[in-house]
Amino acid sequence: MAHWPAGYDRLILDQTDSTNDEARRRIGAPAPLWIAARKQTAARGRQGRTWAAPRGNLSATLLIGRDQAPAELARLSFHASLAVVDLFAHFAPGAEIATKWPNDALLNGKKAAGILLENFGAGAGHKANLAIGIGINLAHHPDPTQSRWPPTSLLAETGTAPAIEEALLVLADSLDHWLGISDFAVIRAAWMARASHLGQRIEARLPDRTLSGTFEEVDVDGALVLRTPDGTLRIAAADIYFPE
Repeated sequence: MAHWPAGYDRLILDQTDSTNDEARRRIGAPAPLWIAARKQTAARGRQGRTWAAPRGNLSATLLIGRDQAPAELARLSFHASLAVVDLFAHFAPGAEIATKWPNDALLNGKKAAGILLENFGAGAGHKANLAIGIGINLAHHPDPTQSRWPPTSLLAETGTAPAIEEALLVLADSLDHWLGISDFAVIRAAWMARASHLGQRIEARLPDRTLSGTFEEVDVDGALVLRTPDGTLRIAAADIYFPE
């Protein structure tokens, strides 16, 4: 049974523009702080992409202070991905659940969540103010024709959708567990155990080209290792697709 993690404050709003933006405005408040909203009016995903956040879905951000290097902070997306995996496993125990590089968790091969980390810079004690934004499709999902990846929701996959308070409780409990693990080797192993298409052919779409090869692993820095006919490449950022 999930429990609210000790020492965490929470704020549930009826509506806001973006829970990450709300977190930025609340820098200086006691942290760690979970901010959730029943509706977001200006939600966004990676690279500024639009993220649908209607009522019935979970929109939440954890604002924390971390004394870590920027590269280490970026790897916390893997911790967040594992927390989403735990949430899916809790509410959809019979589903196929997998991680997808760099920071996705797939539900029956479809996208039902989004993760956006933003570093707002150093605050008190020189700790970085980090927002870990997580959106979960509980009751709704986008039109598949308008999505870059096949979308779904917990309602579509299981027939039921938890209340946002219940989903936030499970998410907060799980993320607290994973954030308590400082050894990235442990996180990497847990993430790799769930990795979709590990050892199989994938496409890595970069701004200027598309690379095709075998997904070998995620390295110790969190980069994707792709074996191609021209050699093994280390990819720090890309959109990943699975060919038919």
